[in-house]
Amino acid sequence: MSGFSTARLKMVDGQVRTNDVTDRRILDAMLTVPREAFVPAAKQALAYLDLDLDVSEGGTKRFLIKPQLTGKLLQAAEIGEGDNVLVVGCATGYLAALTAKLAKQVTATECDSALAAKSKDACASLGLTNVTCKAAACTEGDPSAAPYDVIILNGATEVTPEGLLGQLRDGGRLVGVSAESKPPRAMIVTRTHGEFGHRTLFDAAAPVLPGLERAAAFVF
Repeated sequence: MSGFSTARLKMVDGQVRTNDVTDRRILDAMLTVPREAFVPAAKQALAYLDLDLDVSEGGTKRFLIKPQLTGKLLQAAEIGEGDNVLVVGCATGYLAALTAKLAKQVTATECDSALAAKSKDACASLGLTNVTCKAAACTEGDPSAAPYDVIILNGATEVTPEGLLGQLRDGGRLVGVSAESKPPRAMIVTRTHGEFGHRTLFDAAAPVLPGLERAAAFVF
């Protein structure tokens, strides 16, 4: 086994399974998708650590969220094999690649166009033909491939992402970290007959996605 293969196994056994991720499909995806392929060469040694990994190279800081949170959000999303999924703020595409192992079709957006291109290349190099990576603001999603069964945020939001919720199909759900109040928590929002129901899942912290920050309060 290579060093990365061993690290991947330790990540799944030590960080993901121990945080109540029991879905075999997710565990298998996390065991087979090489996280180091989505990390700049200089940081590949950090690929399997329990941290939000900064993968930006200049520009806005962009992250791969912690492996255990990645697994828990995927499990909460209950992605079906026939589902059409949107991954928002995909950075270099790791969450998009995992999702592609679970869903029928994945659209992944990233506000940093250089990282969107890296995401596209990384997914292509793994032979993932059912994922489309695009440069787009986190608030915009991708209406052209909507409606979605599932939308996953690769990070946190401090505001209600109205533009994304409007792209859910009836019965669809958005999963991510809500930092609208403290402490931040993982949340699932379900669309039913045009109404949106919010449910808190568990305490969780993640970097806020660009464009989904709370507006700065005006101070005299």
